[in-house]
Amino acid sequence: MSGAAPPCSPPSTPHRASAASTRCSRSLGAPAGFILANLLFLLMDAVLTEEAFAAWGWRVPFLLSVVLVAVGLYVRVRISETPVFEKAMEHKQTAKVPFLSLLAGQWRELLLGSGIMVIQYALFYTATTYLLAYGTDQLGFSRATMLTLTLVGMVALAGCVFLSGRLSDRIGRRRTVLTFTAAAVPWALAIFPLMDSGTLVGAALAVMVSLAFMGLTFGPMGALLPELFHTRYRYSGAAFAYSLGGILGGAVPPLIATQLQTTALGSFAVGLLLTGLAVISLLCVIAVPETSDRSMVDLEQA
Repeated sequence: MSGAAPPCSPPSTPHRASAASTRCSRSLGAPAGFILANLLFLLMDAVLTEEAFAAWGWRVPFLLSVVLVAVGLYVRVRISETPVFEKAMEHKQTAKVPFLSLLAGQWRELLLGSGIMVIQYALFYTATTYLLAYGTDQLGFSRATMLTLTLVGMVALAGCVFLSGRLSDRIGRRRTVLTFTAAAVPWALAIFPLMDSGTLVGAALAVMVSLAFMGLTFGPMGALLPELFHTRYRYSGAAFAYSLGGILGGAVPPLIATQLQTTALGSFAVGLLLTGLAVISLLCVIAVPETSDRSMVDLEQA
């Protein structure tokens, strides 16, 4: 299955990506899962004592996620190949080692796709993980308060994924992602001053708007990433770009942020880090072409 493409299926026709491709279940799956998880955490926090929650209550949502894993696996094994990939298989045009072919043929698109994803992951994990801990440990907000803000923010994220996906079908993937990534550059500097205000309104804006920006930049990616790569290694290209962007934007910044917070600039240094990541993503968006009306057949022949 080297030609299918996450985060969602590539266009159903070889000539133009459909609206469905940008509003795929994968793009909305993350916020939906996070909403369910936060609801469970809020329930555990409400019915259990602090000791019980710390001892075993926090494990319950993770154990229940086994059901979602089974459902996801079922959906994944039953998903059909795209017509373009099926045609490539008929003509024996698939790559035997897709990843090596990808590095040889489209390493530039791979790096650019990963770079675009960086700020999206950075905003997501900053809002859902770092700010949750920062708000409770440093600013004195209750866990229930921060979880509720995150829950509302995830609803905003889901709505923004849908809206930006629709918008990208109308004005283009690149223009949509470029607009909202550019807006995320100054926003990154405002996150921690809002949090450090110590007010509920400031914390709500920091969490919810950050997640909204993540959704606005993430919505078109389910179509943009697959459209960057040739059919014979489209799955590998989109999957690797998606995952590498997650490592660079979601795993590395929290490790650096902890150290930055101890410097003279304090939390503002973390905002500068996020701004730098947003600039990197912005430059990557500028460097990619528009893909919304790109012909998959022409891409194969390029």
